[in-house]
Amino acid sequence: MAVTDFQTPRQRGTRLPSDVFDLPVEKIREGYYSDVYFNATKRTLEEDGVHPHVLMQVFQRRDAVLGGMDEAIAILRECAGAYAPDGSWRPAWEQLAVSALYDGDDVAPWETVLTIEGDYSLFCHLETTFLGGLARRTLVATNVREVVTAARGKPIMYFPARHDHYRVQTGDGYAAHIAGAIGVSTDAQASWWGGRGLGTVPHGLIAAYGGDTVRAAERFAALTDDDVNVVVLVDYDNDSVTTALAVARALGARLWGVRLDTSGTMVDRSLWPQMGRFDPRGVNPQLVWNVRHALDRAGFRDVRIVVSGGFTAAKIRAFEEQGVPVDSYGVGSSLIRGDNDFTADVVLVDGRPKGKRGREYAPNDRLRLVP
Repeated sequence: MAVTDFQTPRQRGTRLPSDVFDLPVEKIREGYYSDVYFNATKRTLEEDGVHPHVLMQVFQRRDAVLGGMDEAIAILRECAGAYAPDGSWRPAWEQLAVSALYDGDDVAPWETVLTIEGDYSLFCHLETTFLGGLARRTLVATNVREVVTAARGKPIMYFPARHDHYRVQTGDGYAAHIAGAIGVSTDAQASWWGGRGLGTVPHGLIAAYGGDTVRAAERFAALTDDDVNVVVLVDYDNDSVTTALAVARALGARLWGVRLDTSGTMVDRSLWPQMGRFDPRGVNPQLVWNVRHALDRAGFRDVRIVVSGGFTAAKIRAFEEQGVPVDSYGVGSSLIRGDNDFTADVVLVDGRPKGKRGREYAPNDRLRLVP
Protein backbone atom coordinates (compact mmCIF):
# COMPACT_ATOMS: atom_id res chain seq x y z
CA MET A 1 0.00 0.00 0.00
CA ALA A 2 1.61 3.20 -1.17
CA VAL A 3 1.06 5.28 1.92
CA THR A 4 3.44 7.11 4.20
CA ASP A 5 0.88 7.91 6.88
CA PHE A 6 -2.83 7.87 7.55
CA GLN A 7 -3.82 11.50 7.11
CA THR A 8 -6.59 12.98 9.25
CA PRO A 9 -9.21 15.48 8.08
CA ARG A 10 -8.32 19.16 8.01
CA GLN A 11 -9.14 21.40 10.95
CA ARG A 12 -12.87 21.98 11.25
CA GLY A 13 -14.11 25.52 10.93
CA THR A 14 -11.77 26.36 8.05
CA ARG A 15 -12.59 26.63 4.36
CA LEU A 16 -10.63 25.75 1.25
CA PRO A 17 -9.64 28.69 -0.99
CA SER A 18 -11.22 29.03 -4.42
CA ASP A 19 -8.07 28.18 -6.37
CA VAL A 20 -8.05 24.64 -4.97
CA PHE A 21 -11.05 23.70 -7.11
CA ASP A 22 -9.66 24.66 -10.53
CA LEU A 23 -13.09 25.88 -11.58
CA PRO A 24 -13.88 26.48 -15.27
CA VAL A 25 -14.74 30.03 -14.25
CA GLU A 26 -15.54 31.48 -17.65
CA LYS A 27 -17.88 28.65 -18.59
CA ILE A 28 -19.70 28.82 -15.26
CA ARG A 29 -20.11 32.58 -15.58
CA GLU A 30 -21.50 32.13 -19.08
CA GLY A 31 -24.02 29.55 -17.84
CA TYR A 32 -22.53 26.65 -19.78
CA TYR A 33 -23.24 24.23 -16.89
CA SER A 34 -26.55 25.84 -15.88
CA ASP A 35 -30.09 24.79 -16.65
CA VAL A 36 -31.10 27.04 -19.51
CA TYR A 37 -34.07 28.48 -17.66
CA PHE A 38 -31.73 29.98 -15.06
CA ASN A 39 -29.75 31.64 -17.83
CA ALA A 40 -33.01 32.94 -19.25
CA THR A 41 -33.97 34.20 -15.80
CA LYS A 42 -30.74 36.17 -15.52
CA ARG A 43 -31.12 37.61 -19.01
CA THR A 44 -34.74 38.61 -18.37
CA LEU A 45 -33.96 40.38 -15.10
CA GLU A 46 -31.01 42.22 -16.62
CA GLU A 47 -32.83 43.34 -19.75
CA ASP A 48 -35.84 44.53 -17.73
CA GLY A 49 -33.66 46.26 -15.15
CA VAL A 50 -35.26 44.24 -12.34
CA HIS A 51 -32.91 43.73 -9.40
CA PRO A 52 -34.80 42.16 -6.48
CA HIS A 53 -32.96 41.86 -3.16
CA VAL A 54 -33.64 38.25 -2.18
CA LEU A 55 -32.68 35.68 0.39
CA MET A 56 -32.22 32.20 -1.03
CA GLN A 57 -31.93 29.21 1.30
CA VAL A 58 -30.66 25.71 0.53
CA PHE A 59 -31.59 22.41 2.23
CA GLN A 60 -31.76 18.64 1.71
CA ARG A 61 -34.01 15.93 3.14
CA ARG A 62 -31.82 13.40 4.98
CA ASP A 63 -29.68 13.00 8.04
CA ALA A 64 -26.41 13.61 6.23
CA VAL A 65 -22.78 14.68 6.36
CA LEU A 66 -22.34 17.91 4.46
CA GLY A 67 -19.91 17.97 1.55
CA GLY A 68 -19.29 20.35 -1.33
CA MET A 69 -19.90 23.54 0.64
CA ASP A 70 -16.45 25.04 0.09
CA GLU A 71 -16.82 24.29 -3.62
CA ALA A 72 -20.26 25.95 -3.69
CA ILE A 73 -18.85 29.03 -1.98
CA ALA A 74 -16.02 29.15 -4.51
CA ILE A 75 -18.54 29.08 -7.36
CA LEU A 76 -20.41 32.00 -5.82
CA ARG A 77 -17.23 33.91 -5.04
CA GLU A 78 -15.75 33.57 -8.52
CA CYS A 79 -18.84 33.45 -10.73
CA ALA A 80 -21.53 35.70 -9.22
CA GLY A 81 -21.77 38.94 -11.19
CA ALA A 82 -22.68 40.26 -14.61
CA TYR A 83 -21.08 41.11 -17.93
CA ALA A 84 -20.68 44.81 -18.70
CA PRO A 85 -21.72 46.20 -22.12
CA ASP A 86 -18.07 46.03 -23.21
CA GLY A 87 -17.94 42.31 -22.37
CA SER A 88 -15.84 42.63 -19.23
CA TRP A 89 -16.89 40.72 -16.13
CA ARG A 90 -18.15 42.65 -13.11
CA PRO A 91 -17.72 40.43 -10.00
CA ALA A 92 -20.39 40.67 -7.33
CA TRP A 93 -19.14 38.65 -4.37
CA GLU A 94 -18.75 41.77 -2.23
CA GLN A 95 -22.41 42.61 -2.89
CA LEU A 96 -23.67 39.31 -1.49
CA ALA A 97 -24.06 38.05 2.07
CA VAL A 98 -23.39 34.31 2.12
CA SER A 99 -23.78 32.23 5.28
CA ALA A 100 -23.08 28.51 5.40
CA LEU A 101 -22.34 25.44 7.44
CA TYR A 102 -18.97 23.71 7.07
CA ASP A 103 -17.93 20.67 5.09
CA GLY A 104 -18.08 17.68 7.42
CA ASP A 105 -20.95 19.07 9.53
CA ASP A 106 -23.79 16.71 10.42
CA VAL A 107 -27.03 18.10 9.01
CA ALA A 108 -30.66 17.23 9.65
CA PRO A 109 -33.49 16.85 7.13
CA TRP A 110 -34.81 20.24 5.95
CA GLU A 111 -32.07 22.10 7.84
CA THR A 112 -30.88 25.23 6.06
CA VAL A 113 -27.23 24.71 5.13
CA LEU A 114 -26.64 27.83 3.01
CA THR A 115 -28.21 31.24 2.53
CA ILE A 116 -27.39 33.77 -0.19
CA GLU A 117 -28.65 37.32 0.14
CA GLY A 118 -28.40 40.03 -2.49
CA ASP A 119 -29.44 41.02 -6.00
CA TYR A 120 -30.91 37.84 -7.49
CA SER A 121 -29.80 38.72 -11.01
CA LEU A 122 -26.17 38.42 -9.89
CA PHE A 123 -26.30 34.76 -8.87
CA CYS A 124 -29.48 33.13 -10.21
CA HIS A 125 -27.52 31.46 -13.02
CA LEU A 126 -25.36 29.53 -10.52
CA GLU A 127 -28.05 27.43 -8.83
CA THR A 128 -27.53 24.35 -11.00
CA THR A 129 -23.79 24.20 -10.45
CA PHE A 130 -23.61 24.73 -6.71
CA LEU A 131 -26.59 22.45 -5.97
CA GLY A 132 -25.09 19.68 -8.08
CA GLY A 133 -21.78 19.90 -6.25
CA LEU A 134 -23.48 19.83 -2.86
CA ALA A 135 -25.58 16.82 -3.89
CA ARG A 136 -22.65 14.75 -5.13
CA ARG A 137 -20.18 15.53 -2.34
CA THR A 138 -22.77 15.15 0.42
CA LEU A 139 -23.78 11.75 -0.98
CA VAL A 140 -20.18 10.55 -0.84
CA ALA A 141 -19.50 12.07 2.59
CA THR A 142 -22.66 10.54 4.05
CA ASN A 143 -21.91 7.09 2.63
CA VAL A 144 -18.33 7.23 3.88
CA ARG A 145 -19.37 8.31 7.38
CA GLU A 146 -21.72 5.33 7.54
CA VAL A 147 -18.95 2.83 6.84
CA VAL A 148 -16.50 4.68 9.10
CA THR A 149 -19.00 4.35 11.93
CA ALA A 150 -19.62 0.69 11.12
CA ALA A 151 -15.87 -0.03 11.22
CA ARG A 152 -15.60 1.21 14.83
CA GLY A 153 -12.43 3.17 14.33
CA LYS A 154 -10.64 0.83 11.94
CA PRO A 155 -9.24 2.55 8.84
CA ILE A 156 -11.46 2.83 5.78
CA MET A 157 -9.76 2.91 2.40
CA TYR A 158 -11.79 4.76 -0.25
CA PHE A 159 -11.49 2.68 -3.44
CA PRO A 160 -14.28 3.58 -5.92
CA ALA A 161 -12.16 5.44 -8.50
CA ARG A 162 -12.47 2.70 -11.12
CA HIS A 163 -16.27 2.72 -10.81
CA ASP A 164 -16.92 6.28 -11.95
CA HIS A 165 -15.71 9.01 -14.30
CA TYR A 166 -12.22 10.28 -13.52
CA ARG A 167 -13.36 13.90 -13.43
CA VAL A 168 -15.21 13.32 -10.14
CA GLN A 169 -12.16 12.04 -8.28
CA THR A 170 -10.87 15.28 -6.78
CA GLY A 171 -14.04 16.43 -5.07
CA ASP A 172 -15.23 12.96 -4.15
CA GLY A 173 -11.89 12.17 -2.56
CA TYR A 174 -12.11 15.29 -0.44
CA ALA A 175 -15.68 14.46 0.57
CA ALA A 176 -14.50 11.04 1.69
CA HIS A 177 -11.62 12.65 3.55
CA ILE A 178 -13.73 15.07 5.57
CA ALA A 179 -16.13 12.21 6.42
CA GLY A 180 -13.33 10.17 7.98
CA ALA A 181 -11.85 7.92 5.30
CA ILE A 182 -8.20 7.33 6.10
CA GLY A 183 -6.92 6.75 2.60
CA VAL A 184 -7.83 7.21 -1.06
CA SER A 185 -6.47 5.38 -4.07
CA THR A 186 -5.45 8.18 -6.46
CA ASP A 187 -3.38 11.31 -6.12
CA ALA A 188 -6.29 13.24 -7.65
CA GLN A 189 -8.58 12.17 -4.81
CA ALA A 190 -6.02 13.40 -2.28
CA SER A 191 -5.09 16.61 -4.05
CA TRP A 192 -7.39 19.07 -2.27
CA TRP A 193 -5.74 18.45 1.08
CA GLY A 194 -2.23 17.74 -0.22
CA GLY A 195 -2.20 14.01 0.43
CA ARG A 196 -1.15 11.00 -1.62
CA GLY A 197 -2.97 8.04 -3.09
CA LEU A 198 -2.72 4.55 -1.61
CA GLY A 199 -2.47 1.26 -3.41
CA THR A 200 -1.68 -2.45 -3.12
CA VAL A 201 0.42 -4.77 -5.23
CA PRO A 202 -2.30 -5.34 -7.87
CA HIS A 203 -3.41 -8.46 -9.68
CA GLY A 204 -2.16 -7.00 -12.96
CA LEU A 205 1.42 -6.78 -11.68
CA ILE A 206 1.19 -10.34 -10.35
CA ALA A 207 -0.02 -11.52 -13.74
CA ALA A 208 2.83 -9.65 -15.43
CA TYR A 209 5.26 -11.71 -13.34
CA GLY A 210 3.70 -14.94 -14.52
CA GLY A 211 1.25 -15.21 -11.64
CA ASP A 212 4.08 -15.20 -9.08
CA THR A 213 2.71 -13.09 -6.22
CA VAL A 214 5.94 -13.31 -4.24
CA ARG A 215 8.10 -12.13 -7.11
CA ALA A 216 5.75 -9.25 -7.92
CA ALA A 217 5.67 -8.23 -4.26
CA GLU A 218 9.47 -8.35 -3.97
CA ARG A 219 9.96 -6.15 -7.02
CA PHE A 220 7.23 -3.73 -5.88
CA ALA A 221 8.84 -3.44 -2.45
CA ALA A 222 12.35 -3.05 -3.87
CA LEU A 223 11.28 -0.12 -6.06
CA THR A 224 9.14 1.59 -3.42
CA ASP A 225 10.40 4.10 -0.87
CA ASP A 226 11.20 2.63 2.52
CA ASP A 227 8.66 4.86 4.27
CA VAL A 228 5.84 3.48 2.14
CA ASN A 229 3.81 0.66 3.66
CA VAL A 230 3.55 -2.38 1.41
CA VAL A 231 0.26 -4.29 1.19
CA VAL A 232 -0.06 -7.29 -1.12
CA LEU A 233 -3.15 -8.89 -2.63
CA VAL A 234 -2.97 -12.61 -1.79
CA ASP A 235 -6.01 -14.09 -3.57
CA TYR A 236 -4.52 -14.45 -7.07
CA ASP A 237 -4.25 -18.27 -6.80
CA ASN A 238 -7.43 -18.55 -4.69
CA ASP A 239 -5.25 -19.84 -1.86
CA SER A 240 -4.95 -16.86 0.46
CA VAL A 241 -3.40 -18.66 3.42
CA THR A 242 -0.57 -20.21 1.41
CA THR A 243 0.09 -16.98 -0.52
CA ALA A 244 -0.02 -14.79 2.59
CA LEU A 245 2.55 -16.97 4.31
CA ALA A 246 4.80 -17.02 1.25
CA VAL A 247 4.71 -13.24 0.94
CA ALA A 248 5.31 -12.75 4.65
CA ARG A 249 8.36 -15.01 4.58
CA ALA A 250 9.77 -13.29 1.50
CA LEU A 251 9.24 -9.67 2.59
CA GLY A 252 9.68 -9.99 6.34
CA ALA A 253 9.42 -6.67 8.16
CA ARG A 254 8.91 -4.87 4.83
CA LEU A 255 5.37 -6.26 4.61
CA TRP A 256 2.78 -4.02 6.25
CA GLY A 257 -0.24 -6.16 5.41
CA VAL A 258 -2.01 -8.58 3.12
CA ARG A 259 -5.27 -7.85 1.33
CA LEU A 260 -8.04 -10.39 0.87
CA ASP A 261 -10.16 -9.73 -2.22
CA THR A 262 -11.64 -13.12 -3.16
CA SER A 263 -14.43 -12.88 -5.73
CA GLY A 264 -17.98 -13.40 -4.52
CA THR A 265 -18.29 -16.34 -6.93
CA MET A 266 -15.20 -18.14 -5.58
CA VAL A 267 -14.43 -20.25 -2.49
CA ASP A 268 -10.87 -19.93 -1.20
CA ARG A 269 -8.91 -23.19 -1.03
CA SER A 270 -8.39 -22.92 2.75
CA LEU A 271 -12.17 -23.16 3.25
CA TRP A 272 -12.77 -26.37 1.31
CA PRO A 273 -12.43 -28.67 4.36
CA GLN A 274 -14.63 -26.35 6.46
CA MET A 275 -17.65 -25.95 4.17
CA GLY A 276 -21.17 -26.81 5.27
CA ARG A 277 -22.22 -24.37 7.99
CA PHE A 278 -21.59 -20.92 6.47
CA ASP A 279 -21.54 -19.15 3.12
CA PRO A 280 -17.96 -19.79 1.97
CA ARG A 281 -17.94 -17.47 -1.03
CA GLY A 282 -15.87 -14.31 -1.33
CA VAL A 283 -14.23 -12.63 1.63
CA ASN A 284 -16.03 -14.05 4.66
CA PRO A 285 -15.24 -14.17 8.39
CA GLN A 286 -13.85 -17.70 8.35
CA LEU A 287 -11.41 -16.85 5.58
CA VAL A 288 -10.09 -13.91 7.60
CA TRP A 289 -9.71 -16.13 10.65
CA ASN A 290 -7.87 -18.76 8.60
CA VAL A 291 -5.35 -16.19 7.36
CA ARG A 292 -4.96 -14.61 10.80
CA HIS A 293 -4.35 -17.94 12.54
CA ALA A 294 -1.84 -19.02 9.88
CA LEU A 295 0.13 -15.78 10.10
CA ASP A 296 0.15 -15.85 13.89
CA ARG A 297 1.30 -19.48 14.07
CA ALA A 298 4.15 -18.64 11.67
CA GLY A 299 5.29 -15.70 13.80
CA PHE A 300 3.84 -12.91 11.63
CA ARG A 301 1.54 -11.34 14.21
CA ASP A 302 2.44 -7.83 13.02
CA VAL A 303 1.19 -8.42 9.47
CA ARG A 304 -2.16 -6.68 9.11
CA ILE A 305 -5.19 -7.89 7.20
CA VAL A 306 -7.04 -5.60 4.79
CA VAL A 307 -10.31 -6.84 3.28
CA SER A 308 -12.12 -5.62 0.18
CA GLY A 309 -14.59 -6.77 -2.43
CA GLY A 310 -18.29 -6.02 -2.02
CA PHE A 311 -18.03 -4.40 1.40
CA THR A 312 -20.89 -2.17 2.52
CA ALA A 313 -21.75 -0.61 5.85
CA ALA A 314 -23.99 -3.60 6.63
CA LYS A 315 -21.27 -6.13 5.85
CA ILE A 316 -18.69 -4.20 7.89
CA ARG A 317 -21.09 -4.03 10.85
CA ALA A 318 -21.59 -7.79 10.63
CA PHE A 319 -17.83 -8.40 10.63
CA GLU A 320 -17.33 -6.10 13.62
CA GLU A 321 -20.16 -7.65 15.60
CA GLN A 322 -18.54 -11.06 15.09
CA GLY A 323 -15.11 -9.78 16.13
CA VAL A 324 -13.50 -10.74 12.82
CA PRO A 325 -9.77 -9.81 12.99
CA VAL A 326 -9.77 -7.21 10.21
CA ASP A 327 -7.34 -4.30 10.49
CA SER A 328 -8.68 -2.18 7.63
CA TYR A 329 -11.56 -2.18 5.15
CA GLY A 330 -11.33 -1.25 1.48
CA VAL A 331 -14.70 -0.04 0.18
CA GLY A 332 -15.52 0.75 -3.42
CA SER A 333 -18.66 1.31 -5.48
CA SER A 334 -21.13 1.32 -2.58
CA LEU A 335 -19.71 4.70 -1.52
CA ILE A 336 -20.85 6.45 -4.70
CA ARG A 337 -24.32 4.93 -4.99
CA GLY A 338 -27.57 6.57 -3.93
CA ASP A 339 -28.82 10.15 -3.96
CA ASN A 340 -28.81 13.21 -1.75
CA ASP A 341 -30.56 16.02 -3.57
CA PHE A 342 -30.50 19.67 -2.52
CA THR A 343 -33.14 22.32 -3.14
CA ALA A 344 -32.75 26.11 -3.29
CA ASP A 345 -35.65 28.49 -2.73
CA VAL A 346 -36.03 32.25 -2.81
CA VAL A 347 -37.93 32.80 0.45
CA LEU A 348 -37.58 36.56 1.03
CA VAL A 349 -37.83 39.37 -1.53
CA ASP A 350 -36.96 42.85 -0.34
CA GLY A 351 -37.28 41.57 3.21
CA ARG A 352 -40.80 40.16 2.80
CA PRO A 353 -41.83 36.47 2.70
CA LYS A 354 -42.22 35.46 -0.94
CA GLY A 355 -41.38 31.75 -0.97
CA LYS A 356 -43.71 29.30 -2.63
CA ARG A 357 -46.23 27.55 -0.39
CA GLY A 358 -44.48 25.11 1.91
CA ARG A 359 -41.06 26.80 1.57
CA GLU A 360 -40.99 29.39 4.31
CA TYR A 361 -37.90 31.15 5.60
CA ALA A 362 -36.11 28.77 8.01
CA PRO A 363 -33.23 30.61 9.72
CA ASN A 364 -30.44 28.52 11.21
CA ASP A 365 -28.19 29.91 13.94
CA ARG A 366 -25.52 27.33 13.04
CA LEU A 367 -24.74 29.16 9.80
CA ARG A 368 -21.60 31.28 9.70
CA LEU A 369 -21.13 34.35 7.51
CA VAL A 370 -18.50 33.73 4.83
CA PRO A 371 -16.01 36.62 4.63
